[in-house]
Amino acid sequence: MLIQRRRFVAALGAGAIASTAGCSSTDGGDGGNGSGSGGESIGVAGETLTLTTTTSTYDTGLLDAIHTDFQEMYGVTVDAVAQGTGAALETARNGDSDVVMVHARGLEDEFMRNGYGINRRDLMFNDFVIVGPESDPAGIRGMSSATDALTAIAEAQATFVSRGDNSGTHTKELNLWEAAGTEPGGDWYQETGTGMGEALNIANQQGAYTLSDRGTFISQRSEIDLTILVQGPIEGGPEILANPYGVMAVNPGVHENANYDLAMAYIGWITSPAVQNAISEYRVNGEQLFFPRAVSEDPDFQQYVPEGWSSEGDDA
Repeated sequence: MLIQRRRFVAALGAGAIASTAGCSSTDGGDGGNGSGSGGESIGVAGETLTLTTTTSTYDTGLLDAIHTDFQEMYGVTVDAVAQGTGAALETARNGDSDVVMVHARGLEDEFMRNGYGINRRDLMFNDFVIVGPESDPAGIRGMSSATDALTAIAEAQATFVSRGDNSGTHTKELNLWEAAGTEPGGDWYQETGTGMGEALNIANQQGAYTLSDRGTFISQRSEIDLTILVQGPIEGGPEILANPYGVMAVNPGVHENANYDLAMAYIGWITSPAVQNAISEYRVNGEQLFFPRAVSEDPDFQQYVPEGWSSEGDDA
């Protein structure tokens, strides 16, 4: 799967999102079944949607920035539980989540194949980067190959901080070591079992290398002394560092307590053109953290909203 920033931006300019000009993310649309901005929502007000998600979507502030709109639209609360991808999927497997937003396609596909999730949608992307101290003791700065960079780190036995938490980032890191033909270990390789933000702090304290999603690194860059040494595909780096995110509902056929209707309303909302635009416009220190992937030429996010959820006073 190719992630090409220029092609995406060009498509955006061609009208995929511009075609919805004047439509706010709280707009139920003409003749749709969704709740609009006026009136009291029917049937779901007061409910809570439990979202298990990665630390990157939470720590960057993205969810806080966009969720108010959905909560006001339906009069509900979104309880975003930030975990590594593996833990987020395990929580959902145990029936303690309604919807999942993660970034490890192999783990997502397994979750779907085993029947725990349904109706997965591509959501957004950024990429992974290899960061480290400015002094760069392993000499990886500017390398065009992520696997060569990891091999150089291992050969130099330069300190590398691994999240070690079965997260999407950890899964990607292990895939990279495997592709490099290197099995990391020894005193130089430190597994922390922490989220991305804490792993970056530990790497910063130790002058170490680590693999980070771009969004979390940008959100913390002003507080740490690490620098990007190997870029991902957004800035012309290797495609192997692509980082796509997906969103999926928990299967109510497996867990009957799952709030499937509200989960699908959420998926429809977050993949709608206006909210995809909000994701695109979200900035930290002037930098874009996520790039939307759910833009459609002919969007209809109301398809996910059950009948009877229109607001009182709508002209549906």
